[in-house]
Amino acid sequence: MSVATTVSRTSSPRPTPSQGAGFLTGLKVFTARSLKHSFRDAESLLMAVMLPLMLMLIFTFIFGESIAAGQGGDRGDYLAYVLPAIALTAAGFGASYTAVVVSNDMTTGFMNRLRTMPFPSVTVLLGHTASSMVRNLLATAVVVAVAFALGFRTEASVMQFSGAVGLIALWILVITVVFAVLGMVAGSAEAASGYGFILLFLPYVSSGFAPVETMPGWLRGFAGYQPMTPVIDASRALLNGQAPGSEWWIGVLWCAGFIAAAVWLAAAIFPRKVAR
Repeated sequence: MSVATTVSRTSSPRPTPSQGAGFLTGLKVFTARSLKHSFRDAESLLMAVMLPLMLMLIFTFIFGESIAAGQGGDRGDYLAYVLPAIALTAAGFGASYTAVVVSNDMTTGFMNRLRTMPFPSVTVLLGHTASSMVRNLLATAVVVAVAFALGFRTEASVMQFSGAVGLIALWILVITVVFAVLGMVAGSAEAASGYGFILLFLPYVSSGFAPVETMPGWLRGFAGYQPMTPVIDASRALLNGQAPGSEWWIGVLWCAGFIAAAVWLAAAIFPRKVAR
């Protein structure tokens, strides 16, 4: 009997260890998690939309009247001029939320809990990035819709309008990835928010709200060659049915460089942050 029992025990198949969730499954789970949290945080979502809208109203109805009058135009002309900058500013406000939630995951022990779970930890960062892209594109769509309601009209073809939207979406991806990396390296959510706040000033020191030629001489160099200026100029030209010239590929090169640098930093730093 004992021999039979021994043979039975040794011949029974051993359970196969679980392989865990794959990359795509982890990305789906954490994108859904981030979207659920961001849409539940109604105050942050509302501010990400309302702040750019208030800026657009202020610049259009207060500053726009005087600026357009000085340039021999009207308020509608200035609305067409300022719209790309407002759309990109909306992306910055929305992406700053990403830095905060990534920092919370890194500093509150959530990543430590994930070490014992069988799926790629990097899908947490990618989930936050994908969720932020969805949220920021929605906010940008609201800004553009309100601009049309205020009287914005475009002579752009479908290809030109699609190119402008694509360029704005590319910058949204850039700023989202940059803010995710800032949230990863910051020591706290407050620090991550502070670092990101510095980047939110870039649209104001560009060609977004006023021509570079009208700025003081010591500021023109930075305003003319910083990364947001070619993106804004190319988007503005496309939205108004004009040729973007060389600005579009200069803007694309800036975006590609930022994404490459952010991915490299994430690949170098993230494994150390979640190391056992």
